[in-house]
Amino acid sequence: MSDRFLGALIFVAVVVLSCSIAGRAACGPPAAAPSNPKSSLLQEAAKYEELIRQIAEKQQHFQKTYASSGAARQRELVREAQSYLTSTISRSLFPSWYGTPWNFNGTTRVPKQGAIACGYFVTGILSDAGFRIPRVKWAQSASQVMITRTASNIERFSSQPMGKLIDYLNNQGDGLYVVGLDNHVGFISKSGTTYRFVHAS
Repeated sequence: MSDRFLGALIFVAVVVLSCSIAGRAACGPPAAAPSNPKSSLLQEAAKYEELIRQIAEKQQHFQKTYASSGAARQRELVREAQSYLTSTISRSLFPSWYGTPWNFNGTTRVPKQGAIACGYFVTGILSDAGFRIPRVKWAQSASQVMITRTASNIERFSSQPMGKLIDYLNNQGDGLYVVGLDNHVGFISKSGTTYRFVHAS
């Protein structure tokens, strides 16, 4: 699957240039202390590797089916792939990272082992979801770099009230949105009337 095709499946990016609209909420609930931390971390790492393998396998399935399908079926496949990626990122990839410590210099590739910075969190999720991107280069760049190279529909909400962003997201519908703030980057996950800012902090 080409990067452009895969990118078009899921991400409509939103560039938000004011930290005041989102704040720095925790990424998720804190992880419970395991009884055998080393064994638990190894099990978690193995589960995450398996998840990435399953995502790559599903991506290959979509790619092969797309290549051998007519236009109507290709449109269906785009919707199926979008739904699969949105669900997998929101329900599997994001939760795997809950409880991973934030550090401005954090670069870990394994959830709950080491620390992660916001840019590495976003590019790591994109990479693990099957996007072939320069993960390290983009993680070290301003959020606008990653957003302009990942999405074709970019909206800017500099100095705008929160209502403008909510209206925009409501018109776009459920899904995942990459959000760049002044000095931060993360995702907005929208499902119905529920909005979550998922990020490393």
